[in-house]
Amino acid sequence: MSGPKRVLAGIGLVVAAGACFAVLDTTTKFVSASVPLLMALWFRYAFQAIATTATVLPLRGMSALRTLHPKFQCLRGVLLLASSLLAFASLKYMPVGEFTAIVMIAPLAITVLAATVLKEKVSPMRWALVAGGFAGTLVIIRPGDEAFNWASLLPLGLVVTNAWFQVLTSKLARTEDPMTMHLYSGWIGTLLASLALPFVWTALPAWWLWAGLCFMGLMGTVGHFLLILAYQRAPAATLTPYLYSQIAFAMLGGWLVFSHVPDGWALVGMAMIAVCGAAGAWLTVRESRVRLEPVEA
Repeated sequence: MSGPKRVLAGIGLVVAAGACFAVLDTTTKFVSASVPLLMALWFRYAFQAIATTATVLPLRGMSALRTLHPKFQCLRGVLLLASSLLAFASLKYMPVGEFTAIVMIAPLAITVLAATVLKEKVSPMRWALVAGGFAGTLVIIRPGDEAFNWASLLPLGLVVTNAWFQVLTSKLARTEDPMTMHLYSGWIGTLLASLALPFVWTALPAWWLWAGLCFMGLMGTVGHFLLILAYQRAPAATLTPYLYSQIAFAMLGGWLVFSHVPDGWALVGMAMIAVCGAAGAWLTVRESRVRLEPVEA
């Protein structure tokens, strides 16, 4: 496959992954009204762990479990589980579209981590985009407004854990196999969630709830696998702007399933986050091109 075709394939895969994640979030919100949160979380990870193992081990054997950084693999799994727990709790109380938009400030949060923790140099333009994305978040949650409640802050906790997860993932991806990382994250999440399962397990009254739990696991597994395939075909900076298509899919899911349409201010906040995030990705592409340009003697 030629270069341009590989990039287009990567874009298509990342948009499809965004659709899967939006369906996952919509299904999670629907199912969580009748299923304990931790029970739903266990199903989501158990499905990913079993499906990934059944796919990978026959092809690669036990070598798929080899890792140079077992401690960081475990930490990455804990961070992903914490992110999922906060996501499930957020979706129980928030509309899908608004929740997705707030979560999409994670790339901007990574900029803050890069500057404060990793001591990387961050340009004034990037700080302006971070400020714009955070302002968009405030427009959505509107502290002090009568519609504001504590649950609106849950996605911000998710942004923090997800930003750390992404930073650690980028570090591990330099030496680790993506499928090995996928295996570890699935099983670590499953094992930790299993500790709480005996205390939250309940008999479900309808078959469609079981189907919904399995569907959540399927969408999460397929979405992450599509992301892996996308990043194998195109650079992350090229694909990042298309991740924001998930906001549109989430709004569509919220409208179809819950008849929810974001109000005008929420739409303004979503647009601010999407524009700032996409501009950040464009800035990354421009900076990488400048670094690659030959310096004249």
